[in-house]
Amino acid sequence: MNFDDKLAILLVEDNDLNQRLMKISLTRYHYNVTVAVNGLEGVQMFKNQKFDLILMDIMMPVMDGFEATNEIRKLESADSSLGHTPIIAFTANTINNDREKCVNGGMDDIIEKPFDINKFREILSSLS
Repeated sequence: MNFDDKLAILLVEDNDLNQRLMKISLTRYHYNVTVAVNGLEGVQMFKNQKFDLILMDIMMPVMDGFEATNEIRKLESADSSLGHTPIIAFTANTINNDREKCVNGGMDDIIEKPFDINKFREILSSLS
């Protein structure tokens, strides 16, 4: 993925303040951001629209980030035309084996809260 691409990003985050701060940060770099307020809504949006990247909160009501990621990966497995959409976990819990747990859960990487646009861009570069 290229920094200059106008990526379509699905932000799956239940906290209103985090949604607003991340959307401001991401749109400043001209990324197109769509917000889902929980994992279930995120899965539904994924079914209806193509995204270049998903930022997935881990702990949310209705459906958490691991469940939503699992559902998205099932959809991708069932329909090869969907390809693989990178999913980056977005969480405050980055101690110990959280990265390993996220990767084992189908996510491609992890970024800590509060959101750091420079770290995000490093992850984008590593996904290229």
